Amino acid sequence: MAAPPAVRALCAAARLGVPRRLRSAPATAPRGTAPPPAAGSGARQVLQPPPPPRGAERDPPPVVDFGDTREAFRSKSSAELLRGLVVLGLCAVGPLVEHNRELLRLCQRVLGQALFERLMKMTFYGQFVAGEDQEAIKPLIRRNQAFGVGAVLDYSVEEDLSTEEAERQELDSCTSAAEKEMGGAEQREKQYRAHPGFGDRRGGVISARTYFYADEAKCDQHMETFLHCIDASSGSSENGFSAIKLTALGRPQFLLQFSEVLVKWRRFFHQMAAEQGQAGRAALEVRLEAEKLREALANLGIATKAETQRWFTGENLGISGTVDLLDWNSLIDSRTKLSKLLLVPNMQTGQLEPLLSRFTEEEDLQMKRMLQRMDVLAKRATETGVRLMVDAEQSYFQPAISRLTLEMQRRFNRDRAIIFNTYQCYLKEAYDNVTVDVELSRREGWHFGTKLVRGAYMEQERERAAQIGYEDPINPTYEKTNEMYHRCLDYILEEIKHSRKANVMVASHNEDTVKFTLRRMMELGIHPSEKKVYFGQLLGMCDQITFPLGQAGFPVYKYVPYGPVQEVLPYLSRRAQENRGFMERANRERDLLWSEVKRRLLTGTFFSSSH
Repeated sequence: MAAPPAVRALCAAARLGVPRRLRSAPATAPRGTAPPPAAGSGARQVLQPPPPPRGAERDPPPVVDFGDTREAFRSKSSAELLRGLVVLGLCAVGPLVEHNRELLRLCQRVLGQALFERLMKMTFYGQFVAGEDQEAIKPLIRRNQAFGVGAVLDYSVEEDLSTEEAERQELDSCTSAAEKEMGGAEQREKQYRAHPGFGDRRGGVISARTYFYADEAKCDQHMETFLHCIDASSGSSENGFSAIKLTALGRPQFLLQFSEVLVKWRRFFHQMAAEQGQAGRAALEVRLEAEKLREALANLGIATKAETQRWFTGENLGISGTVDLLDWNSLIDSRTKLSKLLLVPNMQTGQLEPLLSRFTEEEDLQMKRMLQRMDVLAKRATETGVRLMVDAEQSYFQPAISRLTLEMQRRFNRDRAIIFNTYQCYLKEAYDNVTVDVELSRREGWHFGTKLVRGAYMEQERERAAQIGYEDPINPTYEKTNEMYHRCLDYILEEIKHSRKANVMVASHNEDTVKFTLRRMMELGIHPSEKKVYFGQLLGMCDQITFPLGQAGFPVYKYVPYGPVQEVLPYLSRRAQENRGFMERANRERDLLWSEVKRRLLTGTFFSSSH
């Protein structure tokens, strides 16, 4: 079967060809993990700074105290403290949050646009958005920099589509031309098909933006917006970040289909492992005996033993004559010209199944344009010295997103970490994904960059899996997600200790997780001045975490949204819902704000410029 041109291009873009492994350096087994911190601790903890690494003459950073309101809110005027109290207080009122969009529209009609915008800038917009354009945000960015806080810029304009229009665009853009003409979408796995009930991917999602594919011109507009963000980050701050989403850059059909390829390919590897008695092992611990694997592939009709002899040669394998997951992934590579690898056997039926449907010429061009847009953004980020964070998305897109991001890392992270992938720790497979990708970076010698998050799509993912009928990809409890987060984080911190070529952003509003990170940095001798571990929180939230870290010398960033008032209303709506959803955290933040207001009143500094 000849591989369609689009398949060859997609495989080339996502190739994981692994160079010859050092014969004396087999793959590293997953490291142990440090115990997570006690959850829910309300006691005020003062964290001692980490010592400088051996041989380094560096002063340790000051002690970090997340309960010191004077330090936490030193950058805030008293008016900003009062605004925070009002906004967070309103976010705690259930009916207001539930009907926030209707109330915003009513306010616009009653007040008129000019007065409405002034009111928003005094309240919600002023709390969560930096300004309307690149120039307007510079004062806030400079002020934060003075307190040791950097910026992750994000142009937060969102389309306010109706549910019906969102569903129409999604179903159309996730179905191939061949499937529309002749059917056959039902042959794809349930998880990797578009479903009418979940066409509007905004459902149940409050902490992430959603893009819908309209046409190629719209994708070009999104690329230009991301380029402006990269330029703005370069022009307004040093060592800044900019964030992008791959669903904004192309037709999601390709992400769905390529994700299915990658998942089936890995699943087949683990099925072979089970036949060799290695079921249940961690991804990096599985070693298939090459000779047995060749026999199995021949028996299944994928390739003759003569053909597989060329695949599994000594230069691709260690001296042990085994194949691990990275060796297996390297076979999805256009350089091998193994068209039969586009078929995977169904172990239940014994039949070979195609991994990708044939693309039309137009679809082939659309897919290539998506890859070209990614390339343009990565090159601009490299030229300007801005780190580019690729956001995670739904689990049915994520395998393809991660693989394409990994390919960018292999190209652009040779000297330092420019491209950062995102791992969602509410996924059951998060630890396997992190360890496999770290191992690849170690073997190939590039800098691993990642942002760790808990995840933004839990409610939607659970409901979709239950209704459509596939395994829930999410960890069963919040506690399990916390454990997964700390396990993944600890693995990366250990890698930083051993190689100094890994980089991680701890993107979390969870105070316990931040304290866990600081403790492990101290134990492992990772000094903040090395700039290998970053922290990130949203603008307008958790200042009591961000600013003490910045003033203590730890690299910390605010996720800084900007855009015109009218066009960021969907973003503001989601921020209100998020604060309503995390009442314990919001209550603590309000308590600290109120404590600082009272302190300033009692010390006579409430109306003073120095607090």
